[in-house]
Amino acid sequence: MREKKNHLYVDSQERSIILLSLVELKNQLIQQGRYTDCVDELVFKVVNVPVKRMKIEYV
Repeated sequence: MREKKNHLYVDSQERSIILLSLVELKNQLIQQGRYTDCVDELVFKVVNVPVKRMKIEYV
């Protein structure tokens, strides 16, 4: 069976907040002497995600 994929749509401000949070988490893990491989993968995915233009209609 295939894995279910989830899509997250964020704007540029939300994207920068996500990146800052991941960097802070990585710094905390480094201070604790733990591995940061999973956080590194997430940072890489967030930085390299393609931009998709969407039209938003307010009702």
